[in-house]
Parts: sequence; structure tokens; C-alpha cells
Amino acid sequence: MSAPSLPSYVPPNFYRTPSYTAEPQQHEQRLAVANGVRPRPSGHFVKESKGGGARLRLTSQEDHVALPVYGTNGSVEGTVEVSKPEGITSVEVKVEGRLRLHELAAGGTTAVKLCLDTVLLWIKNPNNVVCPSSLRFRLNLPTTFLYEGHTYPLPPTYDVKLDGLPGFTATIDYSVTATLMKPNTVPLVKTTIFGKSLGNIILSTPFIYYPRSRPAIPLPVPLRPTRNGFRHDPEWQVSESVIKTKNPGIQDIKTKLYVPASRIFCLRFPIPFYLTLESSAQSLAAFLPYGPSPTARRATRVQLMRQVTVDVRHAMISSTKTDIWRVDSIGEGRFRHVGDGPTWVSFNGEIVIDDSVKIGGFKAGGLRVKDCILFTMSPADPSKSTFSPMRQVVPTRLTTDAWTTDGTGIGVHPSSSEYSISPLDFDATARTYAI
Repeated sequence: MSAPSLPSYVPPNFYRTPSYTAEPQQHEQRLAVANGVRPRPSGHFVKESKGGGARLRLTSQEDHVALPVYGTNGSVEGTVEVSKPEGITSVEVKVEGRLRLHELAAGGTTAVKLCLDTVLLWIKNPNNVVCPSSLRFRLNLPTTFLYEGHTYPLPPTYDVKLDGLPGFTATIDYSVTATLMKPNTVPLVKTTIFGKSLGNIILSTPFIYYPRSRPAIPLPVPLRPTRNGFRHDPEWQVSESVIKTKNPGIQDIKTKLYVPASRIFCLRFPIPFYLTLESSAQSLAAFLPYGPSPTARRATRVQLMRQVTVDVRHAMISSTKTDIWRVDSIGEGRFRHVGDGPTWVSFNGEIVIDDSVKIGGFKAGGLRVKDCILFTMSPADPSKSTFSPMRQVVPTRLTTDAWTTDGTGIGVHPSSSEYSISPLDFDATARTYAI
């Protein structure tokens, strides 16, 4: 059998190629904008040896930074500059990170290497006797690390402690070190200390690892008030609770706290929320001294809380874990009255996040940082209050960057220093908070 004949080739017509413009014309519409390549910083960070014989120069840094900063899968690059090459036999650069946990009161200590990479830049040999005056290097940071058989994302630079007994300290730090070996140097004292020759030139600096993140979806449009509170919207999650009364003559108060359903927020912007209280007119009137206020801090509060947990021993005593934690308020809600009726009153508001918060939650071995919205009603003197205390927890995630409309993901790869967090990224244990 003969093979079927293929259609003949017809060359394309290049008589007129389409014209393109940077901005849409009148008959065109922009559908998406690809995430462009962000310009890299052009500044340098320099670490100089005491004797002035060598410098460690790190490139792609902002001007006048106190410490170098790198993001997800960042590239630690620069040069080792040698002005006094006499006696140098080799030059190497090392990047390392450490996670150190210590529980006070003899709880235990954990030390974990997060990343370790070394590159030999130059070594003396018969064909290359004198160390070059400038040696370039580049080391990429990993995105994960392995601990006790489990893989975790590389955690950000972090430091926290809990004073008292029991208490803990937790530190995550990173550094880059250049070592210029001079084994022929014979000092008058012992030649080695901690395994390193005293004649070596060591240039070391800590750096900040700052992984960036952003929500996968934007915040929803504001809720619309109705005659009975707020209109239901699937983009807003409703968490209901009850403030119980101690007086049998009045009704309990039903609460409805509305937060964006994604529960993922950029730490640089306020977190919006809504609150509706439903009960009889008599109960709402009795609750007025405890209710939200736009000025004074009252018994009813909405806060953003951060819980840091340290678990060194991974043990259980009488079915109870032996981990230690601390809880801090990192944001306070502000209320505004938006409406009321015979059996309800509604407020809107926002939680302003403290400026000291620079990173979101993470888990790294025995260290865990997680956030939640805490809605409480806590009378100053519960024994004299008409209502019982109430608290409600809503797990949240914080990101370093806000959601963007630049069309990332449409035909382009996102920047290596950014990734999007979706509501599906919440794990089952994110809903357990010891507060």
C-alpha cells in the first residue's frame, strides 16, 4: 500500500504583519497584564576584614540596608575582594541557617540546620599561585528543609522568647561567610580554635530571609446592610455564638461575626469585619454598657492574635502535649455603628495590624507561628455582670503582599519571590488555638 499523500506546503503571507501598541486602542480591551520582571536593587552590602585585606561584597541589595535581605529561592551573590593575597591558599563561601529551640526549666534543646551550601572559589596550585583580587560567587537558597523525616518550607528570620518558668527561646537566623585560608601563618598563640586557624581571614554577616506571599483572591466587596442586619453573601464567612445572660428575665444575645471567607489578609492593610447582635430590646439595652464602642475600649473586642508554640520533646504526659506557647495581640479592632432595629444592632469595623508584624504564620520543626481573629466579650468584673464571658476564634493567615490584578499565571510564571496562598492551604490543625 502506498502512503497517503500529504497536503502541499503553502508559505505564509508576510505582506502585512499585525501592528502592536503598548496601550489598548479604541477597538481593543485589556484582559490581563502579565507580571513583569521587577527591577532588582542595584545597591551593595559590604563587609570588610579588620585588617583591610579583604571584603565580602553582596550585590542586588537596597541602598544603606543594615543587613542583606533575600526572598524565596533567593540568590546570594556577590564578590570576595582580596587586596592582600599574600599567604592565601584557598577561598570559599558558605551559606547556612539554623533553627534553635530551647525550653527553659530543663525542657530540652533542639538545633536544626536549615540550609548549608559551600562553594570553593579558588585554590592555590602550581598554575595559579596568587589569589585573584576579585572572585565572584552565587549560591541559591533552598525552598525547603528536612527535619525528622518531614519536609517544611524554609522559615523566615525570626526571634521570640517566653520569660518565666516554664519558658522558651526560639531563634531562626541565616548567615553568609567567606573564608580565606592562610595555613602557613604561624601566630604566637595556639594555631587553632574551634577547628579554625587563627591566621585565616573570615568575613561573615547575618542576613534576613524574608519570603513573600500574597492572597490568591481579593477581599470581597463590603456587605450591604438591610432592615434585619447584613445581607447574606457567600464571600463572607459568618461565625455565630451566644452571649448568655445570668438574668432569667432577659434573653441571651446571638452574635454574628462576618469576616472574608478566604480568611487570608495582607498584613499591611486593615482586616474588615462586621458584627450583628440579635436579641430582645430589653437584652440589647442591658448589654449597651458592654457593647462595642468607637472610642473607649469596652468588654466587647475583636483582636488579631498570634500564638507561638515551641515543642522540643514531642512528648505526651497524661494525654496532654508538653509544648509551651505564648499568645500576643497583634491587632485591635475598631467599631462603627451602622444600624439597628427593635431586635438587632449592627457594626462594621477593621483590625489594624501592628507595624512590628513583618511575617505571616509558619511551621518549622518544633516551632509554629499561627494567627487568628479573636472575638470576645469579657466584663471587667464577671461576678457583677449581667452577662457571662464569651470568646470565639476564627483561624486566619497573613501574607506580606496584597492581592494583585496583574494577571499572574496567564502565560507567565510568577516571580520567584512571591507565591499565592489560597483558602485550601489551611490544614486541619490550624483550627486549634490555646487562647
